Amino acid sequence: MKNRHLLGLVLALALTGLAVFSYKVMVLGFPLAQDQVADTWTIEAAISFDGGPGSVRATLFVPTLMPGYALLEENFISRGFGFSSQLAPGGREAEWTVRRAPGRQVLYYRAVVFRDASRRGEDTAPEFPPPPLLEEPFATAMRVLIDDARERSADSVSLAAALIRRLNEPVPDQSAELFRSSARSDTELAQTISTLLAGARIPARVVRGVMLQDQARDAPIVPWLELYDGNEWVFLNPRTGERSLPPNYLAWWRGARPLLHVEGGSNASVSLSVRRNPVDAMLLAEGRADQRGSRLVEFSPLALPVQAQAVYSILLLIPVGALVIGILRNVIGFKTFGTFMPVLIALAFKETQLVAGLVLFTLIVSLGLLVRFYLEHLRLLLVPRLSAVLIVVVLLMLAISILGQRLGFETGLSVALFPMVILAMTIERMSIVWEERGAGEAIQQGLGSLAVATLAYLVMGIALVQHLAFVFPELLLVVLAATLLLGRYTGYRLLELRRFRAFADERPGA
Repeated sequence: MKNRHLLGLVLALALTGLAVFSYKVMVLGFPLAQDQVADTWTIEAAISFDGGPGSVRATLFVPTLMPGYALLEENFISRGFGFSSQLAPGGREAEWTVRRAPGRQVLYYRAVVFRDASRRGEDTAPEFPPPPLLEEPFATAMRVLIDDARERSADSVSLAAALIRRLNEPVPDQSAELFRSSARSDTELAQTISTLLAGARIPARVVRGVMLQDQARDAPIVPWLELYDGNEWVFLNPRTGERSLPPNYLAWWRGARPLLHVEGGSNASVSLSVRRNPVDAMLLAEGRADQRGSRLVEFSPLALPVQAQAVYSILLLIPVGALVIGILRNVIGFKTFGTFMPVLIALAFKETQLVAGLVLFTLIVSLGLLVRFYLEHLRLLLVPRLSAVLIVVVLLMLAISILGQRLGFETGLSVALFPMVILAMTIERMSIVWEERGAGEAIQQGLGSLAVATLAYLVMGIALVQHLAFVFPELLLVVLAATLLLGRYTGYRLLELRRFRAFADERPGA
């Protein structure tokens, strides 16, 4: 029963930690490595027009449904104009209004987008379009093209692909040539295909977007085709009929309406610019969490003041060091003075560096042992004796720091970072082991403590471990689960196997 309870607790802790970790990585995009960068793109639309004598209203489509991308931030820049935005057929519109705007006017829209594989297009089912009213011979040609494509297809997507291939043949027939001759651009071709699909009662529309590049001025508008197959909206290449969407394609707006419409002004134009900007992946993840309404960032070390973050970036490594020490003691068989002393010494090594820390630790403990043996002859009580050892440790730290300063060694100043109480207790415990079990056992445990502290320091010094412990503190639940399992380990320690080698060498009947 106890084993089941422990296994259930371990499983619950591990699953909880891994579930939160997976959500933060896969949904919110938290980086798995320190200093990881992610790509964002800044898109700017520069609107210019000549104002008239009366009021002016400028309407611009702005991105809203962007499969594969999400909006991080956007700015609407104008001077003296009123501003509003609303949803409209085809997307979202930004509207600038002013009572009077004489002369040349310039407005700006700026957006920052990033990749987000979870973002999909529109999922609402549209109404079936009414058949287009075309004059002859276009009506007859439309029926011929649709009937032929229907015979060569199995569903709406393959029907659309057949129509697209028919219109884009090198030498089209008369029906296809009739429609293709009137489509002088890619946009008009996509609109023509949308009209033919309406004749087949298939909902379709033209998508306008831009290609996200490293840097581009006057980025062209790239049309694409989107149709509803009965379950979802599907993107088709209007030139090849291939069911795909370019990887760097940002859908901007949909429909036949122009990108910009200005009432009360003249000579209106809009220019699009694109620029790629690598940013810190952590900042991007925080923005994504804010967009999704997730409060995990608010209840994480990232929400603490910078000074507190510096403290917890060290404290959160202690459980990792404790797990390392548990493995080294219970599985490998190292002998140490306690459990927490090697962890704290390993943390001190992060400031003093490993070699200098080992030298300082050995020096202080050795001198402290000499003082402790001297105090033994005075026959002091326990608490005053420990207090005296602590005072001596502080004085030794001060002396080494001053000596290091005079000799020009900055490492000597870091000796104060050693945990004084732990050093004092180590000296006291080492002296007791020395008296009760001999110098060999005391030295063995002292060297084991240094070896374990060194290995813990090396593990806690890995940049990936430091990053995961601070950004994903929920993983400490997994560390806790592993520690609980380690607490039930009753097998042989690796360093003790040599004690039983004689049993292995014995022959049966010897």
